[in-house]
Amino acid sequence: MAYIKSAALEETGYVVLDRYDQAADPKEWLDLEYVDWKSSGDTRFAPIASKTGTVECGGFWTGENPRTDKDGLWIDSQVAKAPNLVRRALEPGSNVGRCRVIELQPTPYGETLYNLHQDDNNRLNPEGTGWVVRGFFNLSDDQDSFFVLRDNRTDPDGEVRIALPAGAQLIIDTQRLWHAAYHPGPDPRYCLITSWESGPQLDDYIAKHHGVSRIESVQVSDEFLAEGQRIQDEKLAARAAALAARGEREWKPVMSEA
Repeated sequence: MAYIKSAALEETGYVVLDRYDQAADPKEWLDLEYVDWKSSGDTRFAPIASKTGTVECGGFWTGENPRTDKDGLWIDSQVAKAPNLVRRALEPGSNVGRCRVIELQPTPYGETLYNLHQDDNNRLNPEGTGWVVRGFFNLSDDQDSFFVLRDNRTDPDGEVRIALPAGAQLIIDTQRLWHAAYHPGPDPRYCLITSWESGPQLDDYIAKHHGVSRIESVQVSDEFLAEGQRIQDEKLAARAAALAARGEREWKPVMSEA
């Protein structure tokens, strides 16, 4: 029995929606409570919905009563500070699992490539139900930043780079695609990330906001790309050597819980 998936994500694994007028909303993310939680880069997170309904970032499959990344419990203290962010997370009408704001410190391109990861969205998710994907709403106005998507972590061929101005809206099958954000700074980047269950509601939301599954990548120089790839290759080789020295034959990337 297969999972229920969105046809709009089938071709490329992502869609880009109409840009949202972020300037019309208050900067609620600055008032939230953040916790240290390292994902892909130097990050903190402000959970708004979590497994336990408390300000914590653990995967839904951990601890007592493990379950898939659905039916997140809203955190009263955070919801009170960010009603507009909650509204945006609920707008599609899809089941919400984790919902949180990420704070990312400046991250060079080579480090971004090293940070590329796949998310563990569907552990314990029963077949025949909706596949969990993630929505990304860029909150800060990061004109020089972009999201990096790859089918293969170490293969730059076909890399997609999506611009991240304020109000950029993406939906990504992050268990399928390797992804991370390049952010030159100087200030932190803030983004609302919501786990959504695929199904008719999410399909309608994508159609309503004119989701497109192919865009022109942010243009960068060949030298920029080559230097980033060199750094990724070196850092991965160094990590593999360190693991081998500890007697581990092969390094398998651990999916992020972020």
